[in-house]
Amino acid sequence: MLNQNFVIIGTLIGTTGAFAYVWDTIKGNVKPNRVSFLLWSIAPMIAFAAQIKQGVGLESLMTFSTGFLPLLTFIASFTNKNAEWKLTRFDLACGFLSLVGLIIWLITKVGNVAIFFSIVADGLAALPTLVKAYKHPETEVAWPWLATCFGVTLTLLTLKEWTFANSGFYHLYLYCGLNDFYLCAIQVRKAGLKYPRTRKAIYDTQKHLRWS
Repeated sequence: MLNQNFVIIGTLIGTTGAFAYVWDTIKGNVKPNRVSFLLWSIAPMIAFAAQIKQGVGLESLMTFSTGFLPLLTFIASFTNKNAEWKLTRFDLACGFLSLVGLIIWLITKVGNVAIFFSIVADGLAALPTLVKAYKHPETEVAWPWLATCFGVTLTLLTLKEWTFANSGFYHLYLYCGLNDFYLCAIQVRKAGLKYPRTRKAIYDTQKHLRWS
């Protein structure tokens, strides 16, 4: 087990990746799915409140950051005219589950119930971005996802024991982050391309992937 202070280090590593993602969004180099990032900002906040109620300690800092940082990305996406926004029934279902988790937590005062519904909602919210990363990897950037995974792993290694309350969300983050990194990195590399860093490069990469 690592010293609990590694939670802070892990959070800082994840934050570094998140701010890089936000900056790439502002520059128009990535196209975050607004539905995913809005829901990612809601569900962790529900879990964070529930974790505080359940007595989870410093580890809850990582949960807070994984809610606050996607909110920054969501806001930043409005500076990018090419940011994707595809509202579907599936997206609405994710939002509904997030609200249900919050309402059930407020009514029953059972923290684990809220955490469960938040995890389900967060996982469903990840699917639009995972699909986008697979079909259009040029609209994503891989390394911030890996930074998040590294930060989450450090947080997990500080826990004396893994319980649903203190680690359920982190396992989901790790799974989704690794999948996003894999899809972003592998799909672009399969095409023999480098990550595009200008709007023209993004367009050229999209065209290449579409016809390859």
